[in-house]
Amino acid sequence: MALIQFYEKPGCINNTRQKQLLREAGHELIVHDLLNCDWATQLDALRGFFGDRPVAEWFNPSAPAIKNGDVDPSALNAEQALAAMAAQPILIRRPLIECNGRRCSGFDQDLIAAWLNVESTGTDLENCPRQTRPDKAGGDNA
Repeated sequence: MALIQFYEKPGCINNTRQKQLLREAGHELIVHDLLNCDWATQLDALRGFFGDRPVAEWFNPSAPAIKNGDVDPSALNAEQALAAMAAQPILIRRPLIECNGRRCSGFDQDLIAAWLNVESTGTDLENCPRQTRPDKAGGDNA
């Protein structure tokens, strides 16, 4: 069992399923509201969740500002990306997970399985299921 810091968007369907999977594997979670963290004073800490991933992969592709073209992650450098995320935390790819000195962004099940000894469900637990629903008109809850 591990103690995991889990940064989520409250009410997110996938974050709820991710937490359940981690708890079923015997882990204890300390859950944080990603949207209400003061990232502006923690830019180095935030940067640590992205490792060596390209800047564009740091972003939540479901965020309204990305979907409507107001923010182009591929056009930003690391400093600009972190500033944008501090101003609009909904832009951050979630969840952010920290455990035993290691951090990651997103819920890559292969990575999580190897790192935290969690069985993969074979189901996409990262991409918003509301994006693909044909009956969902207008925006989603990012």
